[in-house]
Amino acid sequence: MTDTNHGRPPSFASGSLEDPRLTSALRTLELTVRRRLDGVLHGDHLGLIPGPGSEPGDAREYQPGDDVRRMDWSVTARTTQPHVRQTVADRELETWLAIDLSASLDFGTAGCEKRDLVVAAAAAIAHLTSGGGNRLGAVITTGDRVLRVPARGGRPHLQSLLETVATTPHAAEGTRGDLAGAIDSLRRPERRRGLAVVVSDFLGSTDWERPLRAIAARHDVLAVEVLDPRDLELPDVGDVVLHDPESGRTREFSVTPQLRSDFARAASDHRRDVEKILRGCNAPRLTLRTDGDWIADVVRFVSRRRHGASMGTSTR
Repeated sequence: MTDTNHGRPPSFASGSLEDPRLTSALRTLELTVRRRLDGVLHGDHLGLIPGPGSEPGDAREYQPGDDVRRMDWSVTARTTQPHVRQTVADRELETWLAIDLSASLDFGTAGCEKRDLVVAAAAAIAHLTSGGGNRLGAVITTGDRVLRVPARGGRPHLQSLLETVATTPHAAEGTRGDLAGAIDSLRRPERRRGLAVVVSDFLGSTDWERPLRAIAARHDVLAVEVLDPRDLELPDVGDVVLHDPESGRTREFSVTPQLRSDFARAASDHRRDVEKILRGCNAPRLTLRTDGDWIADVVRFVSRRRHGASMGTSTR
């Protein structure tokens, strides 16, 4: 088991609830999250996604930077001045995780696999949104199966949810992921305004854009991007055999400077496309890397968002 004190999550490769190593890894993860996040999150879920709750309040005149989705058209028509509907903070938040565990997440060349980071991210979100009657649920997709964990509160439920994520079986060889389907399933049944968190490496097709926009029209959205260095650049290793677990194809390449340049450019262009989509959905992006200190990245993300909220500015 890797020591989380050095910025690496534990390994959850055992995949069995009967394995005491998994229980120990989840306990270590929980302690790490508590110790590192309690100092920056003394409060409620507004530390993660700053902003008002979901209950309707009074209307006020529109100001530049206000969310146009909260326009109060009846007051605007009556006064001939743009107005937005303020909301009263909702202390019972329902958060849903759309978790991508497709084959591209079963990979890692640095401190851990991307799948381990997914479990760590889920633990951090659970801690950041728990308490005060808040509930957390999850839709977990591997491409060939979908697991749904009902939204409930309480520490036993959160532990059970993390165990489910950590022990989700790997996708069969040649199975394509279905992030779009997982996000779309968050729309049913209809829920009051809450928080939707999408955890994925966002590699491959961006066919998840439309369902994400539909979710963002009603809920706050957070994207957690999980990456490995090899997702962004190829090492200078000469001849190499590359295998795509989602298509089942294997090819041999000579890693030339031109191929490395083309690969890095394509990876950069794809991330730019993902960023554009997320920005269009008002979804902040938290990036965690297998070669980084994931808990420090979470702390910095939360601190920036809390600071932005206290300054009265948008951090989206």
